[in-house]
Amino acid sequence: MINALNKTKTRKRFIAGAVCPQCKALDTLALWREDQVEVVECVKCGHHQRQTDEQVKKHVRPHEQVIGIFHPE
Repeated sequence: MINALNKTKTRKRFIAGAVCPQCKALDTLALWREDQVEVVECVKCGHHQRQTDEQVKKHVRPHEQVIGIFHPE
């Protein structure tokens, strides 16, 4: 039986033609969703970026970052 607390593996997709903003490597950015937030990571240098949905951005104060969205079930 699978424990409900274990997170399932999220499938990562590569972004064709994308360039890492930090190391400038081509075709090294992987994209996936984590807690309703899009995460992009360079597999070469480890640079991370997170991007939330537009409706969430409206409620975030300046100089703060959303790390996840809680959905009670």
